[in-house]
Amino acid sequence: MLNKYSYVYILSDNNNDKLYVGVTSNLIKRVFEHKNKHVTGYTKRHKIHKLVYYEEFGDIYLAISREKQLKGRLRSRKIKLIEINNPNGNDLYEKITD
Repeated sequence: MLNKYSYVYILSDNNNDKLYVGVTSNLIKRVFEHKNKHVTGYTKRHKIHKLVYYEEFGDIYLAISREKQLKGRLRSRKIKLIEINNPNGNDLYEKITD
């Protein structure tokens, strides 16, 4: 049986001034779309394409719930979550595509 995962992710711009929280069932494809400006809207306008955080879920409903929770958090709490899990603020896209 094929395991199907869902992901909550946080993208930032190069200066880490702006953040975007999203949910997807295909993290590599979705981040690729953001990086190549295939996604219109906020991320394209503000050049937000660096994957700085993600979580994996076995259930899409849990992922959606977590996305809503993160979107409702203060920016400072999102930054703290990123700093704890990705202290150097590296683009994790290379990690997930290796």
